[in-house]
Amino acid sequence: MVPPWCAEIRKTCYTRDVYEPSDDSFALCDALGSVLQGASGPAPQLCLEIGSGSGYVICSAVRLLHALGVHPAHVMATDCSAAALEATAGTLQAHQIEGADLVQTDLVAGLGDRLQGCVDLLLFNPPYVPTPDGEVTLGTTITAAWAGGWKGRRVIDRLLPQVPGLLSCTGHFLMVSVAANEPEVLLEALRGYGLRAEVVLTRSADEERLSILHAWQDSMLKTNS
Repeated sequence: MVPPWCAEIRKTCYTRDVYEPSDDSFALCDALGSVLQGASGPAPQLCLEIGSGSGYVICSAVRLLHALGVHPAHVMATDCSAAALEATAGTLQAHQIEGADLVQTDLVAGLGDRLQGCVDLLLFNPPYVPTPDGEVTLGTTITAAWAGGWKGRRVIDRLLPQVPGLLSCTGHFLMVSVAANEPEVLLEALRGYGLRAEVVLTRSADEERLSILHAWQDSMLKTNS
């Protein structure tokens, strides 16, 4: 059953050049619900999705926070595609969510100083499909949403070293991965950057085995015991 706080598909905007909500989007939202509904510490105030596509995930995140009685002060989404940001804007508007900052950029390029140590909730559904490296692109076509290069990790491996610097001391990072990305290797990388990390959800989807990774600062308590 789809949680009531998830964005409504009929109100979600996408085109042939924008990644539509799919099994990985739904798994990320389910994992987010599990993490936030069991989390301790201050309520998230700055929420960021990198690569927002249709806006389904960031919209669902805000709706979940509202359902938990939290109204984040700052909601942001980035994407390298103008079409994706237009879709994200439409999805948020259709769900009556206002005031989000939508930035066309590569991951968080140009935003690092502004966001340093401030992100309470960081979401990432990367281009994770293994492809020839030449197919990895920042272009405007749908290929940018799924082509991941070597082991599907060319974009993932560029973001992971930046995650500890972005997260607040009580921040959460959730990311989609598949078996070809070697989730255990990604977890070890995150731990090597000083974070605690685990697989919070696994799910089969078509021919893929999805794993949602969750990382947080080592100094924070993840959940109430």
